[in-house]
Amino acid sequence: MPQTTPPTTSPDSRAPRTVPVPHPEGVSNDEFRAALSRLAAGVVLVTAHEEALSADGPGGQDAGMTATAFLSVSLDPPLVLVSVRNGSRMDDLLDEQPLWGVSLLTESQRHIAGRFAMKGRISDRLLFEDIPYRRGEVSGAPLVGGALAVLECRTEQRVVAGDHTLVIGRVLTAELPSVEGGPLTYFQGRYRTLGKG
Repeated sequence: MPQTTPPTTSPDSRAPRTVPVPHPEGVSNDEFRAALSRLAAGVVLVTAHEEALSADGPGGQDAGMTATAFLSVSLDPPLVLVSVRNGSRMDDLLDEQPLWGVSLLTESQRHIAGRFAMKGRISDRLLFEDIPYRRGEVSGAPLVGGALAVLECRTEQRVVAGDHTLVIGRVLTAELPSVEGGPLTYFQGRYRTLGKG
């Protein structure tokens, strides 16, 4: 009895793949937020000092914000990017002040991240209360003590993107203190540490 071989299928004869049709109005805010919450991100504190003059002489006020939308952009020149909500206190300040600092927070600094993420419910003066920091020599911005690394940056470019502005900064100084512990991360709406829930 002769043997038969199964018919072969050419690439052209395969069934066409179905491609999801996007919703006419695009992804909803809730869907977008839920999807991106599954991308773990490092947590940093972005700070700046606002110069001011008073009757007592030079002065000013510090401001800061917790950020997870922070990343390196270029090695040569050394550039980083942070996304800042349009119209926020930090957006207004960085529009006027080109020098700012970044502190890469450790897993033991969750309370700092939480405090600066409170979106204006605490005054700038109280935000820095009881938090150890020193001033950057170049930027004058508060740099958090005990952070994994601290950077001082100068704004090179601002790009408005939807309801945020992407602030691209050149890194002017970088320090790596000797500290214990790993990085603080943000995943599915919660601050987390590596290997822990």
